[in-house]
Amino acid sequence: MSDSTSAAQTGGNLPYTLGIVSVAALGGFLFGFDTAVINGAVPVLNDLYMDADSGFAAMFEITESARNLWVGQSVAVALIGAAIGAFLAGPITNKIGRKKSMVIAAVMFLASAIGSGMPMTILDFTFWRVLGGMAFGAASVIAPAYIAEVSPAALRGRLGSMQQLAIVIGIFVALMSNLLIAQAAKSGVDLPEGAKAAAQPWIGGFAAWKWMFWIEAIPAALYGILALGIPESPRYLVIQDRDAEAKSVLTKVLGTSGADTKVAEIHSTLNSEHKPRLSDILGPSLFKKIVWLGIGLSVFQQFVGINVVFYYSNLLWQAVGLDESTAFLNTAIGGGTNVLTTFIAIALVDKIGRKPLLMFGSVLMMLSLATMAFIFQTSVDANGVLDLSGDNENKGYVALVALNLFIVGFGASWGPIVWVMLGEMFSNQMRGAGLAVAASAQWGANYLISATFPVMLGVSLGFAYGFYAVSAFLSLLFVMFLIPETKGKELESMGELEGGGS
Repeated sequence: MSDSTSAAQTGGNLPYTLGIVSVAALGGFLFGFDTAVINGAVPVLNDLYMDADSGFAAMFEITESARNLWVGQSVAVALIGAAIGAFLAGPITNKIGRKKSMVIAAVMFLASAIGSGMPMTILDFTFWRVLGGMAFGAASVIAPAYIAEVSPAALRGRLGSMQQLAIVIGIFVALMSNLLIAQAAKSGVDLPEGAKAAAQPWIGGFAAWKWMFWIEAIPAALYGILALGIPESPRYLVIQDRDAEAKSVLTKVLGTSGADTKVAEIHSTLNSEHKPRLSDILGPSLFKKIVWLGIGLSVFQQFVGINVVFYYSNLLWQAVGLDESTAFLNTAIGGGTNVLTTFIAIALVDKIGRKPLLMFGSVLMMLSLATMAFIFQTSVDANGVLDLSGDNENKGYVALVALNLFIVGFGASWGPIVWVMLGEMFSNQMRGAGLAVAASAQWGANYLISATFPVMLGVSLGFAYGFYAVSAFLSLLFVMFLIPETKGKELESMGELEGGGS
């Protein structure tokens, strides 16, 4: 099939392809939901930890510093779980296939959602968050690999972008459900000053923050059920010498003639290679160059600070004087902006390519982050506390606009495009292992950024956002000079990006 020919033009079934890609992308939805849902619970967990009668501190010393350590780690430690899940997902999917791996991830999402809403102490809460992290870490490897392997080359960018679209929709739904649940819990209740709506009883007398986690059980169960009904990746089937099954799937995606050609192409690459193994990604400098490029994309995607916005925004907005409801609303607006701008990338990724979008995003993020850094650095009172009220109110509005422009820059570029490239830039032989290492690096970077934000905040909020602005500038240089363009290339030709696999 030529690079410019769509599935429909070759007799393929585009609705069928969209359907199976959408099921795989449900893992991305859960990935986004699970990472963002903690936002609404953090303020309540802070209070629970400091309540000596709750038992939540699990016999640890009840001090403000201990609370910051343990509650912060209970948020960030899920990302360590994600790094582990992403790393293990590569060899597991190569062994048992993409489809069975999705079902396993769905079960882990389900267990984490239920457990996170019924913790006895900070310790078992942390365990459930680690389990959820392992699930969305695995999903971050499984989904882009599966989508890339069932997508025609001419549509692969747009279909690959559905992973990020699902992620940002998951984030938005989590933030909106947090907002709606908190509002429902306080409806008709005269809350005392300082009381949090998320701590109020809701359905069944359970606190609202518990339902914020439990609601995730619905999409988790749906993901597992639907994953049982989709076909296995055709490239995995060919690797397992199950050509007839692979051809059946490819016939629906590409049409009869396209399926015959594609099976032959996959065999051609496999004949010159061996079955995938972890050692395929190793090179003279630990990893092959293409793997280092994937790691670089993953790390820069996180070092610009996007997840600080979605993990800590409620605390941030309350810290500058907004009430709980307004903080929830501002966070939800940011999530909605993230969803809408992802459509820009979907519309343009296969037309203008990956590199131009990444460079555009880097520039817009750099400028907006620098603006926020300046405002936050110059809007502190004599005690070093951020104050965007009174004379600084206009600066507060500018900061809000800059924040949403930052989300626009990320959502239209680095958010979706990195997932597209990670799914397609590795050759068939090394895709599973390469994706696993790159995604693990991404979650490790996410953990570093999330865990160090409170430390940076201790210096100043301006310092934190200044660091993210510098990272955005470095990401621009990284793309300009090191990243190859993968637009329109067949997966079977990706070995060329490695210099013939070396």
